[in-house]
Amino acid sequence: MNFNAFFLKSFRVLLLPFALLYGLAVTIRNFLYNKKYLRSAEFGLPLICIGNVAVGGTGKSPMVEYLVHLLRNKYKVATLSRGYKRKTKGYALAGDQTTALDIGDEPMQFHLKFPDITVAVGEERIVAIPQLLHDRPETQVILLDDAFQHRPVNAGMNIMLTDYNNLFTRDYFLPTGDLRDQRSSYKRAQIIVVTKCPANLSELERDRLLLEIAPLPHQQVYFTTIEYGTPYHIINRNAHNLAAEDEVLLVCGIANPKPLKQYLNEQVATYDLLDYNDHHIFRIDDLKDIRKKYEQLTGNRKIILTTEKDAVRLLKFKNELDRLPLYVLPVRHGFLFNGTDQFNSQMIHFIENYQLHTA
Repeated sequence: MNFNAFFLKSFRVLLLPFALLYGLAVTIRNFLYNKKYLRSAEFGLPLICIGNVAVGGTGKSPMVEYLVHLLRNKYKVATLSRGYKRKTKGYALAGDQTTALDIGDEPMQFHLKFPDITVAVGEERIVAIPQLLHDRPETQVILLDDAFQHRPVNAGMNIMLTDYNNLFTRDYFLPTGDLRDQRSSYKRAQIIVVTKCPANLSELERDRLLLEIAPLPHQQVYFTTIEYGTPYHIINRNAHNLAAEDEVLLVCGIANPKPLKQYLNEQVATYDLLDYNDHHIFRIDDLKDIRKKYEQLTGNRKIILTTEKDAVRLLKFKNELDRLPLYVLPVRHGFLFNGTDQFNSQMIHFIENYQLHTA
């Protein structure tokens, strides 16, 4: 452990009194909902919630995209997110002139990749859902992005994600740990997905994790690993296959870039990093820094690489980017232990069974 990591960990331990107060508030809130003193609303269509009990990157956006890929050819799908770090407030529906500043970077990513679906944002989902259905009455399924802790709405299907490297069972309340909800809240989920697992995760380690999580009889646990796709140019979408001789400038502003760094270590000869805070709003000075850093690279095959989340915040510099070899690296969930078909079937069955009982 380096000095900075040691200092941060020690500092967070000192914040334990605040974590205890935060945990008490969360516990009381959950008690009021569990005992029905506070009510959760239900809506007359399938709601699939994708979320977690911790802050940080557990792979929520790739899971939303996975479900969109799975469902959009069969159902009229909508996504509803809070719209974190946007410059607007309240409910908003993505349209032709929408930018990441209007709806946030993850919803903008959904809107750009899937222009045929409905993408909306709203801090209060209980208010935003009726507005979405008013604007898009043909909607058959709503994917609630990052809404597991949002108790005012009761989703029929809750998918809780937890990072293999920071399992919720070993975590603690903010600010000492990363938990924003009780560990016991996992019981509300129908599906638990352990994300960012090693691709070669053994059955022995899987079984050990299952014992630690202790799923209830109604819960199904899946394990996924990160799979990276072929990088594509941010403007013209031309592909670039990464090779060992590539020299890469990684432009990155995401919560947990560690898996991406490890991937580049395995794929290319060397890379430099321009590291930004999560959800960083890029400015023209950042673009100048990126260009300057890129020009300092000496390799014959040098490129700039960024994530899909960062790309939507860079697109406002479209004219400047057209002349830069800036490529976007897509990411997706890869199910381990042949879990793909079972997970897909569970999603389809939930929707079909819901529609059958409400017909």
